[in-house]
Amino acid sequence: MHRRTLLKTGTAGLLAARWAKGEPAMAATLHFPPGFVWGVSTSSCQIEGRGDRKVDSIWDSFARIDGTIGDHTTPEIACDSYHRYSEDIALLAKLGARAYRFSISWPRVIPDGTGQPDPRGLDYYDRVTDALLKAKIEPWPCLFHWDLPQALQDQGGWGNRDIAGWFADYAVLVARRLGDRVKTWVMFNEPQVHAIMGHGLAEHAPGLRGREPMAAAGHHQNLAQGRALAALRTEAGGRFTLGTVMSLQPVRPAQNLAENKPAVEIWDAAWNRAYLDPLFRGTYPEPYLPLVEELVRPGDMEQIRQKIDFLGVNYYSPMYQRIDPKGLLGTNWGALPAGMQTTAMTWGVDPTGLNDILGELRDHYGNPPIYITENGAFFTEAAGPGGRVDDQQRITYLRDHITAAHHAIRGGVNLKGYFIWTLVDNWEWAHGFNATFGLARLDRATLARTPKASFDWFARIVRANAI
Repeated sequence: MHRRTLLKTGTAGLLAARWAKGEPAMAATLHFPPGFVWGVSTSSCQIEGRGDRKVDSIWDSFARIDGTIGDHTTPEIACDSYHRYSEDIALLAKLGARAYRFSISWPRVIPDGTGQPDPRGLDYYDRVTDALLKAKIEPWPCLFHWDLPQALQDQGGWGNRDIAGWFADYAVLVARRLGDRVKTWVMFNEPQVHAIMGHGLAEHAPGLRGREPMAAAGHHQNLAQGRALAALRTEAGGRFTLGTVMSLQPVRPAQNLAENKPAVEIWDAAWNRAYLDPLFRGTYPEPYLPLVEELVRPGDMEQIRQKIDFLGVNYYSPMYQRIDPKGLLGTNWGALPAGMQTTAMTWGVDPTGLNDILGELRDHYGNPPIYITENGAFFTEAAGPGGRVDDQQRITYLRDHITAAHHAIRGGVNLKGYFIWTLVDNWEWAHGFNATFGLARLDRATLARTPKASFDWFARIVRANAI
């Protein structure tokens, strides 16, 4: 792809070679810049459980449909962090985390999405915020991580243009409650995943399928993000640090075939640039324009293009695409390169893809302040004595990606921090509890959290490199 140049030299290339050979990762201590933020990310739907939340989110509804969740579970209990948040914060403190990105549950705060708030929901996030600050951990609340109130979905959800105003009002409500203590705010987590997987491919809640619902959800999330950024900037008078989070993955032609290069351009436009370009440039990428031209109204792009103080990047793996007329956009997932190591999710392991994305942001989007806000992996693992998991594959994965991040900083990328996904094995969306990404193991019978080997390893990294 002409816009993305795979790094073949230096640290990133060496790491890719080591992965291909199955060799241990580099063990040298890397020193990061002063003020570099080490953190952890979670989401409300995946960890909180219902608690005393009165209404459903779209994921509660979706999980009750037979066949939607791999292990037939629901997020009703999850990790029960609603009651056990103090245990999670104690783990964060033991880890040495400097920041914690958690999400606010919109239906917990405003049950019908637009009306009177539930004081119990706001009280809960008060308690979480205060406990984090007491532990000297900076709270990074994310305002939307996919768990839309079902009441709003019943009114069209992200397909209803009015949701942009509803979201901005909700953002102001939460910011007024927590803004005396919270400085850093995240608008969205991965709007493209919510649009494509939930509204295009029906693999996530709310389970819609088609180009039209996908495009509408994406555009209205972009518009809601712009309005919320403007509203919070006005509300705070410059006191807040405002940003958003995107899933950014380099897109490459399956089997490196020239015939698949058009698939790369289409999918890259839909996955990456349909969210980056409106925010940073006030335009949609040309291959995506036919999908949104009837949705965009006068003034929309000016509202969407907003100044942000940082961009969060969630990175897991490159994507390989092939031409497929039956696919959502005329493309589909393609085979990974022969010999590429994979996680238990069958995602390819390639730290150079992280350098690819970060270099793209440096060279084509003005080198904004960036935080890696999710990076992690699921590998098949078994608990040993005392529930301890010796997850050496995860350690190698994390070490190689952190090394790639360090390489990017040396290359001039404005990278300010790194957040691991995630703290505790949780309810992993359509996979249920089958996919374990945590630094700590969750005993589903007792809900006890037991740190894995990766937990201790990451704690040493934080102590050695956080200045």
